[in-house]
Amino acid sequence: MEVVKIILYVLHILSAIALIAAIVLQSGKSAGLSGSIAGGAEAIFGGKKKGLDELLSKITVGVSILFALTSLVLVILSRQ
Repeated sequence: MEVVKIILYVLHILSAIALIAAIVLQSGKSAGLSGSIAGGAEAIFGGKKKGLDELLSKITVGVSILFALTSLVLVILSRQ
């Protein structure tokens, strides 16, 4: 049983790191004056591809589900 807990802890930590990376890599909604300047520059010179944002969004959802599941399983195992 201890081996399963160790594997779950490692999986939980890796999913936490992957979740942080996926969130940080996503492009945010630009607002204000800097957003309007950057938005115009991206329209002229080309900006980030929409497909990359969609892929990162799907990765974020998948990793967050994995993180939640490992959290729940670790809580259940710790109460036994």
